[in-house]
Amino acid sequence: MRRKIQKFIEAEINPAVSAHGGMIELIDVMNNVVYVRMGGGCQGCGMASVTLRSGVERMIIDEFPSIEKIVDQTDHGSGDNPYYKPAK
Repeated sequence: MRRKIQKFIEAEINPAVSAHGGMIELIDVMNNVVYVRMGGGCQGCGMASVTLRSGVERMIIDEFPSIEKIVDQTDHGSGDNPYYKPAK
């Protein structure tokens, strides 16, 4: 399952988020939960949670119905080049 999800992220998700200088890294898959880290323009972006829930999570769960949720493992506070600045 992990390899299939990794290939899906590389082929379907990363090309979309790369338009904003971002990338999604698969950390692990355990007990029907996918753990990811957001990088590049996604790390620290004010819209990262929208990208995760409305984009990444929806796409992965649509493709892999056994997946129950996506957990973001990103340290968004250390992002140095977010696409959208976080709200103050």
